[in-house]
Amino acid sequence: MIVLTFSCPDKKGIVASVSKILFENDANIVESNQYSTNSGDKPHFFMRIVFEMESPQKLHNINEKLSEFSLAFNAEFKLSDTSVKKKAAVFVSKEDHCLYELLWQKSSGDLFFDIICIVSNHNILQPVAESYGIPFIYAPHRDNQEQQEKFIKKEFKRLNLEIDFVILAKYMRILSKNFVNSFRGKIINIHHSFLPSFPGSKPYEQAYQKGVKLVGATAHFVNEKLDDGPIIEQDIIRINHGDDISEIKRKGKIVEKLVIAKAVKFFTEDRILEHNNKTIIFE
Repeated sequence: MIVLTFSCPDKKGIVASVSKILFENDANIVESNQYSTNSGDKPHFFMRIVFEMESPQKLHNINEKLSEFSLAFNAEFKLSDTSVKKKAAVFVSKEDHCLYELLWQKSSGDLFFDIICIVSNHNILQPVAESYGIPFIYAPHRDNQEQQEKFIKKEFKRLNLEIDFVILAKYMRILSKNFVNSFRGKIINIHHSFLPSFPGSKPYEQAYQKGVKLVGATAHFVNEKLDDGPIIEQDIIRINHGDDISEIKRKGKIVEKLVIAKAVKFFTEDRILEHNNKTIIFE
């Protein structure tokens, strides 16, 4: 199966043009989703199509025709083969719950991707990586940001790793603008609050001080601003007046690991399109 995702300014003829390209190249559409913002002076159109082909060699023709389409409609498109696993680098610090959830869902078949390395500013989770046969890159937190990221990239190169995306599974370090730009739109972070509430450090402590009745978790793409990137997935869990901070954190971890796993699933299945610091997700 091949997944086609694209977006462009909304106008007549978009669906007809794309359908014609696929039909003329013997592609059979098995799933199709579309959405238009229909707001403001410049409505935007988004679409995700899954199709199958008896002649895979015609995919090159489809790609060429879609390139012509993109010029005519000012569109951005991407083609992905569902049989090819995306390769992820997972960044962690000390907490293991999100990492274990990703490993478990991967091994159970709920997530279809490869973890090709685990990166950490602590060596606490190195035994976990070794038990799964995954390369572990230890970049000590005592190093400054520039030294740390330079070392990580050097290790990527030394290990000959081809990384499609990065998962920050409770990685408690801020990435540099340079690192973020090198994986633009391909870094997924889990933040332990229901953003935009309680951004930054110690959100559970902030929630406790405010006496809120719900805490949540947010998976989002990373940009240059702290906890500001396009939101992919969120969920919440109830707390009460009797919960201390440790209990709030315990409950929050339950949500965190499920939210990050769902965000990774959306990404690996090419269900996410970005626009104006928001996401359109075809579930």
